[in-house]
Amino acid sequence: MVAPNAAALLRRNAGRNPLTQGPFGDPGIATGDPGIATRVHLRFGAQTWTHAEFFEESCRFAHLFLGWRRAADPAGERSFHVAILSDNTPDYLFAFGGAALAGAAIVGLNPTRRGEHLARDLAHTDCLALLVEPQHLALLAGADLGALTGGVYLLDRFSENSVSDDRFSDVDAIGEVAGAAAENGMGHRSLAAALPQQPATDPGLDPPADTIWALIFTSGTSDAPKAVICTQRRFLVTGNRMGMIMDLTGDDTGYLCMPLFHSNALMVGWAPALVNGAGVGLARRFSASRWLADIRHFGSTYFNYVGKPLSYVLGTPERPDDAENPLRVAFGNEGASEVVEAAARRFGVAIIDTYGATEGGIAVNRDGDVPPSALGVPGPGVRVVADDGTELPRARIDAVGRLLNAAQCVGEIVNTSGTGAFEGYYNNREATERLTRRGWYWSGDLGYVDEAGFLYFAGRSAEWIRVDGENFPAGPIEAVVRLHPDVALAAVYGVPDDVAGDQVMACLLLRDDAPPFDPVAFSAWLDAQPSLGPKWRPRYVRVTTAFPSTGTNKVVVRSLQHQKFRADRCGGDPVLVRLRGENVFRPFTVADEARLRIAFEAAGRERFWEL
Repeated sequence: MVAPNAAALLRRNAGRNPLTQGPFGDPGIATGDPGIATRVHLRFGAQTWTHAEFFEESCRFAHLFLGWRRAADPAGERSFHVAILSDNTPDYLFAFGGAALAGAAIVGLNPTRRGEHLARDLAHTDCLALLVEPQHLALLAGADLGALTGGVYLLDRFSENSVSDDRFSDVDAIGEVAGAAAENGMGHRSLAAALPQQPATDPGLDPPADTIWALIFTSGTSDAPKAVICTQRRFLVTGNRMGMIMDLTGDDTGYLCMPLFHSNALMVGWAPALVNGAGVGLARRFSASRWLADIRHFGSTYFNYVGKPLSYVLGTPERPDDAENPLRVAFGNEGASEVVEAAARRFGVAIIDTYGATEGGIAVNRDGDVPPSALGVPGPGVRVVADDGTELPRARIDAVGRLLNAAQCVGEIVNTSGTGAFEGYYNNREATERLTRRGWYWSGDLGYVDEAGFLYFAGRSAEWIRVDGENFPAGPIEAVVRLHPDVALAAVYGVPDDVAGDQVMACLLLRDDAPPFDPVAFSAWLDAQPSLGPKWRPRYVRVTTAFPSTGTNKVVVRSLQHQKFRADRCGGDPVLVRLRGENVFRPFTVADEARLRIAFEAAGRERFWEL
């Protein structure tokens, strides 16, 4: 712990209340280096805020949140949770600062979800109020907002569709949301008008370190995503650890372009800057074409990522001066080894690619001479086990890297020494107990260990899919696909992407009286389903005459994942594909399969072809 709580850390950074000692008993920056308060902490476009100014904005949010709580929950009987549905803006981080000072928790909503799914997320996490950017209001259409007794407020200060009070750019969408709010006795107000005006005073509270600071949605079971509890303690400890791993000081500046509803941006990007009195440059969202220009503009020395950003950046036109940038180190996960190495060479940066999860139960770093495709050497308690907890045999890999005994060696990655940083799922005791059974941490991720003791990642479990760094359950997608009038049975699952993570695949069994499968009509039907965000829509569709099943007629999804889109495993079933930018599904041809296999090999992910 670098401070008693997050509020004390913010005060230290603002020069308001220096701490008496640093994280290891040394004075260090904990004594209130006078340079921290005047050092720039946040950059957004051409705007900047010092640590002292960041603290003042945080105080304004703290007073706003406390006012909501007094008005809506005077007895303090309900959870003090505030939801945000927004792109990355300064207000998102100011809200986090305000929550730290007020003892509240921020619930980041995923804008790839919509309607009733967002309403469920709000209700599940017992949110008091919602902050929403105007351009995201349409996602709430049809949602029941009755639980938001604190109100709905528009994040209009930094919005791309800038609005003030009741002047909106999307009248129909906002009218529908406003109508739903009015039916529940609420209105919607401009945040800029609601915030207390300067000067803002410190509310003077000292929330305990075990106060929940964030609820971060991550992969869930087939029925709904889960909210991971992240206390102020976890933020501070993780921020300190990440600062040490990346060797950060107060002179460093991060680059935050991963979404702030995701743990990677908060724990790897922002928390170490907060702990070290450093700065961050904030981008509204990731853009490969703007990435290097932003790095230079903000003077960013470190960068965090998850999933495919490195691949997208490498896809931009190469220039002879690409390495002329201030970037020193990058930290992330799911980068293919060839992609990581190419990005490191091209941009002159040290890249630390690791394995980890929002829950924080397992972390494996690539230390020393590690094979390109391996995660690293697992710690003493990290094992790959079968469903009954039995440790599985080592993987046999041939000279060209093919996995020879996948059926015997692939199992779940677990931490048998404890649950690590995992603090539980909010409002989901059953899921918490399932993840921590035997006192172990069960990751839900598949892996295998080779004969030399190196751990390899083998994909997500059947219920979880990860696309472009975002986790989501297969169940809701499957439920939608099953609604198609011609579909008798459907299974939805993740199959490996050639660069990183997964892609969504659906296997369909048509009704006996259904007409022949029409890929054009099916594409249009999928696109018309409002609950399916872009990343949830299947990339591959397989039309089968019989599912692999157990003796109790349960579909064996793991077998479908193993068969994937490969003609030699699909038993003659037609497979169709719709690539990014394509409007309709088309046959996945022999030539398509050959090109995809080459892409897997080029990215160093050929083992996923065999899994």
